[in-house]
Amino acid sequence: MMSEVEALLRKAKRSQKAASKLYKDGDIDFAASRAYYALFYTASALLLSRGLSFSSHSGVIANFGKEFARTRAMDAKYHNYLIESQDRRNIGDYSIVAEVTDEQAKEMLGWAKEFIKAAEEYLI
Repeated sequence: MMSEVEALLRKAKRSQKAASKLYKDGDIDFAASRAYYALFYTASALLLSRGLSFSSHSGVIANFGKEFARTRAMDAKYHNYLIESQDRRNIGDYSIVAEVTDEQAKEMLGWAKEFIKAAEEYLI
């Protein structure tokens, strides 16, 4: 793996760890946001491993779908995790009334761990 790819994966792991701590402290919306970023950094690392870099979240998500899900290089569920997590993160970060549920945040934490592990296996 290239050093920048490794750095993004380290950042993904740190974000996932922070999400777990926030979740345990009862900060559900913030935990969901950090879990999303763990997924986002993981997708960014995978794209960078192919020499691709995008400045927007939508660019990362769309191109992960194009490069990895559609080609079946990785299971398409990871693309779905990214899409759903971004929607939940937007609720947690920007909604005044709606909140991410405990169950949704817990699910995202699992997705983040699973995606990071799959990415590491893919990149070996």
